[in-house]
Amino acid sequence: MVMPSKTPLSDDIVSDNTALTLPPTRMVTAPVQPTSELTAIPKRRTFTAKFKLRILDETDQASDTGGVTAILRREGLYSSALTDWRRARAAGSLGAWQPRQRGPQKALANPLQAQLAKANREVSLLRRRLDQAEAIIVIQKKVAALLDEMEQTPERSGKS
Repeated sequence: MVMPSKTPLSDDIVSDNTALTLPPTRMVTAPVQPTSELTAIPKRRTFTAKFKLRILDETDQASDTGGVTAILRREGLYSSALTDWRRARAAGSLGAWQPRQRGPQKALANPLQAQLAKANREVSLLRRRLDQAEAIIVIQKKVAALLDEMEQTPERSGKS
């Protein structure tokens, strides 16, 4: 972005022939990189467990209040975050130290699910074998009935 400088007009600029001469313009260029404070899309900061523990150790070692505030200013933190982190550390809630993904959580796998799937496969295999056995028994009964019928009808066999 180029901005002209504003210099006041003086009386000596106007010449005798009343022709107005313009003052020289000075150009000021804008900074090349925008400041890091302003971003197009704001993003929430996340802190790792390692970072939180490091800050807590530093603030615990700080001897006076001025040291703690200097650490908080340097890192861009609020004292409430420090208080929350101290409470979580005292409670021993390790899950709070790990960042969690947003959205629905995945259900834990049931250890009995694998056994149930194996039992279902075995049941389906045994049912197929049972169907085959029943089909074989039906065929055997039909063959036995045909053989009995052939023995009872002598005129068809050629004996008379």
